[in-house]
Amino acid sequence: MNRLSQWSIVHPVWCIGIALFFVLFASIGAKNLYFRGDYKVFFEQDDPKMLAYQNETATYSNADGLIIVLSPADGNIFTKKNLSLIRELTESAWLIPYSNRVSSVTNYQHTSAEDDDLVVEDLVPDYRPLNAKRIDYIRRIALSQPEVSGALVSVRGDVAAISVSMFLKDGDQTGQFYEATRYVERLLDDIKKTHPDVEFHLIGNAAINTAFFEAATSDATTLIPLMFITVTLFLTFMLASWRLMLATLLIIITTNTATLGLLGWYGHYLTNGTVNIPTLLMTLAIADCVHVITTYVHALREGKQKVEALTDSLSLNFMALLITSVTTAIGFLTMNASTSPVLSEFGNLAAIGVMIAFILSITLLPAILVLLPADSFHGKKAQQGKIMVRLADSVITHHKKLLPIGAVVVLLSAFALLKNEINDNPVQYFDSDNSFRQSAEYTEKRLSGMARIGVSVSSGKPQGITEPEFLRHIEEFTDWARQQPEIDHVSSITDIFKRLNRDMHGGDTEYDRLPPDSALAAQYLLLFELSLPYGLDLTNQLNIDKSSTLVSLIVKNLGSKELVALESRINEWFSSHTSSCTKCTVSITGTSLMFAHIGETNMISMLQTLPVVLVLISLLLIFALRSLRLGVISILPNAIPAVIGFGFWGMISGEINLGLSVVTTLTLGIVVDDSVHFLTKYRYARLKGDDVEQAIRFAFETVGRALWVTTLVLVAGFSVLASSSFRVNADMGTMSAIVIFIALVVDFLLLPAALLLFDRQSYSLKGQRENSA
Repeated sequence: MNRLSQWSIVHPVWCIGIALFFVLFASIGAKNLYFRGDYKVFFEQDDPKMLAYQNETATYSNADGLIIVLSPADGNIFTKKNLSLIRELTESAWLIPYSNRVSSVTNYQHTSAEDDDLVVEDLVPDYRPLNAKRIDYIRRIALSQPEVSGALVSVRGDVAAISVSMFLKDGDQTGQFYEATRYVERLLDDIKKTHPDVEFHLIGNAAINTAFFEAATSDATTLIPLMFITVTLFLTFMLASWRLMLATLLIIITTNTATLGLLGWYGHYLTNGTVNIPTLLMTLAIADCVHVITTYVHALREGKQKVEALTDSLSLNFMALLITSVTTAIGFLTMNASTSPVLSEFGNLAAIGVMIAFILSITLLPAILVLLPADSFHGKKAQQGKIMVRLADSVITHHKKLLPIGAVVVLLSAFALLKNEINDNPVQYFDSDNSFRQSAEYTEKRLSGMARIGVSVSSGKPQGITEPEFLRHIEEFTDWARQQPEIDHVSSITDIFKRLNRDMHGGDTEYDRLPPDSALAAQYLLLFELSLPYGLDLTNQLNIDKSSTLVSLIVKNLGSKELVALESRINEWFSSHTSSCTKCTVSITGTSLMFAHIGETNMISMLQTLPVVLVLISLLLIFALRSLRLGVISILPNAIPAVIGFGFWGMISGEINLGLSVVTTLTLGIVVDDSVHFLTKYRYARLKGDDVEQAIRFAFETVGRALWVTTLVLVAGFSVLASSSFRVNADMGTMSAIVIFIALVVDFLLLPAALLLFDRQSYSLKGQRENSA
């Protein structure tokens, strides 16, 4: 591989031609790429929770959809004008793409008894005049029925909701969610013209998926380009050459196009994870290029010619670049331990991209530099050398103070790190001025939360849901669920049975209870189902053979920690009530729960694999540096930045979301890059016969500026990403900038101090001969 890099200097035109041919061929595959951001891409096809949710949606009506919330300025839903608007909008909602069920207070299937007949009709039918008496009747029914109150109408009667269930096609559902959401937004824009006094909000799975898509698109079209511009400007300033900046920029672009092109050739798509690959590869490509360029410039300042300067740069940096790239790739490949395909695919693609960046940095970059005119850097050498040597001298002088101070900081950070908790709240992914977040928080305050948990309970036999024992079991759970503070609304089949029993007894409230026997319950159910209109049947609560029922819980906009805790309490309730239904089986599902678990399992897998990665990296460094001591010492600068970074995060926030769970892996490449380059330069000097102090000064002088330039450029770039309105990207940018900066501080202060303390032993003459050979 080193010969390949030397060949690129001797035959630059051939090297550029071959490299560009490979990049162009690979980039053709990018035409096959498309973005897919629906929830299914986060889970393996055989994931138990995914299978349970798919089983629920196949058994009952699909719960994915939209909720249109109406809030009139007069604070009263129950007026002729507002009820007419809800009825009109309910009818229009049937035309929303992919909609298969529309529920509102106006088409709520109200039951009443007339003589011996059961009458089932819309609560607000179009053939009944909306006079004061009728409106008062509608209000009384709506606010007293558990199926309506708290779900379709607020308990105060000031807010109403229209729930739209959707049946989506297989495959990419992001586009389908987006299409439906845009259709509703256009519909509401038209309605607002004639009803300016009504405030509308849009929530639900389709709305939040669209919000995710728009956030990713916004960052991709604004912040990420701005990040690249910022990095470009800083590179130009720090490298003091627009030609060197363009050479680095070309490596960044070719690395990204080749990597994403290969993904397209593979026939895959971009996800919420892999869409961040360009940002990651930019950081790693910059690190590779800056090391080659700064050493090359250093040699030019020493008076060497271009070819000789490039040869020295590649000889000095090749092994460090190789070690860094391999160890970084190993780190990314360990993301296959994640249970989420989004993260495992991110790791695999990143590992490929890392090696592409390495190959192009030691082939295409030197070939370009040979053909470019050598810029004049005279007059700057002395000042830069003085700064780094002065820093080295200061560290050497105070190293006995630095280590204890560093140990205290690390220890305090480790304690603060324990304050972090995994707590994803998708609603809070967005800025407070984001329209979706405002709608979700407004709806939670005035009506109910947005998250839904489905509790499917099976009786174990066909028609078993009409058994008195089973119905009492469901009723007990329903009553318990309505007492839980996290649950805003409960939809249960037992409410319908009690209502039917009451209405079949002339509306006598004494009979507002479950039917006493199975035959009567089955009779009521059949009579009710035969009376229901198309699209409003009971398939959203009962399966086909009537062996199981779905109890739907609408919960507050909770974080993942609270959702998992609520799920545990539900499971405990059923476990402690097996005697009331011995043959019952329970399945608890919901997209919110699925994501709550995936954040927890991913963080656990990351924490479990990180020590393994650090050990593997250290073993590789022991082999590459041929030094057990240096390999062991390398654990400190590779592990400490993440500990201090997450300790700091524990003090300022304490909440870890899905984006932060990958920061350690995301920044590991830069962290390892800094320590490896410092250690390889240090070892090079030691093998030449320098003592520890001289070797540290040599490392600072040769690689110090490169580390400083890389860190400053990347911190500036990630700081731009930290201004994202999408919290996942903002937190990831903030934390990445913090960890990368801490890594530089550790490599400049603690790593030399550790070497001065633990690497005093003289290097052998054999090692010197090895180096000279």
